[in-house]
Amino acid sequence: MTRVLVAGESWSVTSIHTKGFDSFTTVDYEEGGAALLGALDAGGFDVTYMPCHVAAKEFPWTLDELSSYDVVLLSDIGANTFLLPAQTFIKGQKTTNRLAVLRDWVRAGGGLGMVGGYMSFQGIEAKANYRGTPLAEVLPVTLETGDDREESPEGVTAHLTGSHAITAGVDASFPPLLGYQRFVPTASAEVLAAFDDEAPLLVVDGVGSGRTLAYASDIGPHWAPEEFTDWDGFTTMWQQAVTWLAGK
Repeated sequence: MTRVLVAGESWSVTSIHTKGFDSFTTVDYEEGGAALLGALDAGGFDVTYMPCHVAAKEFPWTLDELSSYDVVLLSDIGANTFLLPAQTFIKGQKTTNRLAVLRDWVRAGGGLGMVGGYMSFQGIEAKANYRGTPLAEVLPVTLETGDDREESPEGVTAHLTGSHAITAGVDASFPPLLGYQRFVPTASAEVLAAFDDEAPLLVVDGVGSGRTLAYASDIGPHWAPEEFTDWDGFTTMWQQAVTWLAGK
């Protein structure tokens, strides 16, 4: 059974409510990966899910720990979550660079996918900040230097650009998305789906003995409305993407 680690897709919100003279705060916690996790569960994969705050502490530190998985998917989780654990940020101690470990794991045969979001690739105000990290060396795309979001509230549609195991049986035209991230495929990469202006949506490549995937949009609101995640092609594409990343 293909073993998949999904990290990210969680956040907390602190709100200040002001009513005249008085104010109070409320805190809420949300997770946004239900559609992706549901698709993988329906495909019979062995999935481990680490929300952002869990990944900060428990994401694998060594190649041996990563060997427990065939595929790692990062979705809406910034580079600092991996680079600044409490040992380093609070105690000032040297720690393992987990992005370098993840890079080496990919080159040795692992399958890595990065899914778009405000804390993916470069992200909002470039705060995801993966450009220049060891992980950027194995992504199938070159990242921009700043904020790489393309907000499209009017909706943008994508289409397949060729045949591939990941997109077999998927409709040639996709339902509308509400935004994505800009990046440029590397010279050896293959673009499997692109928007109507030819900006890439889905890009793959082989790296050493491993495989990598970059998906420019989200797997839930707000960029991916329910019309998109309820589309049969969403489930088919992600099940086949994980199977391909695992080399199966």
